[in-house]
Amino acid sequence: MIKPEHRFISEGQGYFGSHENPKTETHCNVWDWDQLRMIKIKGTAKLFPPEVDREAPILAQFADYLSPEVRAVTVDEDGLLSGISTDPIEDDTMFVPYLHVSTFGSLAACRTIQYSKLQELDRLGPGVDLSSYKDESGIPKMVAFKFNPWGKTVRLHMSWDEINLLERLPPHPNILPFDRVVLDDVESRVIGFTTKYIPGGTLENLKVPFRLEWMRQLLQVVDFLNLELGIMHQDIAPRNLLVDPDTHEVLLFDFDMAACGKKGLRDGRDDVAGVVFTLYEIITNDTHFTSIPHWERTMDTVQNIPVWTCNRELDSDVSAFRNLLNEWVATRKSKGDIERYLNAPNRLTWPDLPTSPDYNVRFEHGKTVDGESIWVTGPRMRRTALEIGQYCFRWERPPQSRLLKGESSVR
Repeated sequence: MIKPEHRFISEGQGYFGSHENPKTETHCNVWDWDQLRMIKIKGTAKLFPPEVDREAPILAQFADYLSPEVRAVTVDEDGLLSGISTDPIEDDTMFVPYLHVSTFGSLAACRTIQYSKLQELDRLGPGVDLSSYKDESGIPKMVAFKFNPWGKTVRLHMSWDEINLLERLPPHPNILPFDRVVLDDVESRVIGFTTKYIPGGTLENLKVPFRLEWMRQLLQVVDFLNLELGIMHQDIAPRNLLVDPDTHEVLLFDFDMAACGKKGLRDGRDDVAGVVFTLYEIITNDTHFTSIPHWERTMDTVQNIPVWTCNRELDSDVSAFRNLLNEWVATRKSKGDIERYLNAPNRLTWPDLPTSPDYNVRFEHGKTVDGESIWVTGPRMRRTALEIGQYCFRWERPPQSRLLKGESSVR
């Protein structure tokens, strides 16, 4: 089940006047990762001040009880529901121009699965479901299904890069295996992918003991990605590490922030620093560094802490982990490390995200002072795409709380 603190994400406040006037009408769009839909919340500036996320906890109180047709809600100054709207004009969901599988080229050789063949078993997190399907031999398989329901440009690029990267990664015992490309049933558009499902949760779980050998495996797979393939994961964290109960090896996953050479490389997110902060968190359960922006923190801060207070079962003394880490960091941070990364001998490459043909379809975007239509192309609202007859894949689904009470989740 999606953690309550991760379920809703607000796009901020929109003020129809000065935000300093407490009576100014205010609209907030909130995305619900559970029901995979956008809800607009209307209130006043008094209730929704700038840069304060009050809309998400307010919506959380009644989100599960709203009809699927509801597009907007109005709340009073106490945050209590006072009205609803089913008018499609209130829906500010962005159109997602999913690309046809043929656009991906290299995915032609990948195994595929239609979305309708996936049965939802659980919702693991934002944009990730636990699903099952029967393979060509009729054997049931449990998989993690990752998808992007947002039409934001940065999300489209992240999805494109991740699926292209995963398809090109050579098999590795410490990287979660890619499984299949997920296609919509109507037009064979790529809407996501599946990976092998590993039970037991991630290394965020303090109940999972940690072994020195797993640390060695993490260091080795990071070296392989960085120095052999020219890939920087950029999001190494306990939440992105699993332990395979069959092989007893650590597995790295979630490559949606990965960089390839200079492309996508972000300040303060190099994998060496990521490993340092990750191992410190795994051993101590001290998570306060995660609240510090990556570009404002340095791994020296962690390495120079005299005592790492252990709050997890380990198979070796903390000093053994720290010594191994310090030796590895010294090797990686020697002169020329970034050059070795940029000049990796087997660098992976893939084409940039192409412009979707859907974005080439013109739509009316207002009128001139003379009353003539203004026609534009590019990104658009989903309601606009529907109005001009474009195909829109729909993600909306019932809240999981209802499914837990016995409603069917079969698509």
